[in-house]
Amino acid sequence: MLIQTAQGNAPDGLPFQVFTLTNSHGMSIQMMDWGATWMSCKVPVKNQLREVLLGCRLEDYLIQQAYLGAIVGRYANRIAYGQFKLNGKSFQLNLNQEPHQLHGGLKGFDRQRWQLVKSGQNFVSFMLHSADGDQGFPGNLDAIVTYTLAENNSVEIEFEAKADQDTPLNLTNHAYFNLNDADYGSDIRHHHLQLNAEYYLPVDSSGIPNASLKPVQQTSFDFRQTKQIVQDFLQDEQMLVKGYDHAFLLGEQKEEMSAILTAQNGSLSLRVSTSQPALQVYTGNFLAGTPNRFAGVYADYAGIALETQALPDTPNHPEWWALGGITQANKNYHHWTKFQFL
Repeated sequence: MLIQTAQGNAPDGLPFQVFTLTNSHGMSIQMMDWGATWMSCKVPVKNQLREVLLGCRLEDYLIQQAYLGAIVGRYANRIAYGQFKLNGKSFQLNLNQEPHQLHGGLKGFDRQRWQLVKSGQNFVSFMLHSADGDQGFPGNLDAIVTYTLAENNSVEIEFEAKADQDTPLNLTNHAYFNLNDADYGSDIRHHHLQLNAEYYLPVDSSGIPNASLKPVQQTSFDFRQTKQIVQDFLQDEQMLVKGYDHAFLLGEQKEEMSAILTAQNGSLSLRVSTSQPALQVYTGNFLAGTPNRFAGVYADYAGIALETQALPDTPNHPEWWALGGITQANKNYHHWTKFQFL
């Protein structure tokens, strides 16, 4: 079932368009056209609906800085110093986490109104045009994102795009999950996590890659077997960024299982699968002060983001281009991620 409502006023003077999808089991998800943002995800658990997605009041989406549930682009994650070279030409992007660019810049895809393309009883599609030079990126780009709620209590997010020039392109959704209490944000570090990843990417204190991919074996980044997030927390290189904020290179069978997140009490699990090459695990290290749905604020570690994407700073690392992150002119970009609640 689909319900569409107009609410509040966005910076362009028009109301936000909010879409709610509900399946026959009572699970519901809510999206809006501003930032193509995933605002809510309520899952039936023991005959009650449980909110599992961090969110805030509608008006607070304009002031929060945590990218709550938004589609981020043109390039998710960081590009060092907002600079890269492509086809022999140097590009300077605008900076929003100086001296670097994060998640597409000052007015990235999360800060723009997406247009409704089509909708049905179980899906909503949004489109955005990003002009040549937008935030410093080359090429005119058209992107489409589709949210689908299935009868098996899964949410699939599909990304399609095409540009008329070669360009960096890395789209993801920046949802934060808390399977115990997303409304107020209990400490996510007591959840259990498993990752289909044998390598992670070290970063400096700014989140910029500073080494090649490293094996997770015998490090605190080893989640090949399920463990509580707190078990090896703030060990090794995590100290530089206050926790986990690292990309993991996904292994084979990623389209079957990339990650499994389980609530502290075992009452609910989230299984993530994707076509993307990597997964950025961010344990909400700097969420403190982010508004919640009840005029309060979240604390650090109130939610975990599992961002499927290309590796960060790929435009400056040609050795990673084969894994994605650079899209050729007039070639179709297509990726998907599925969030299955069990």
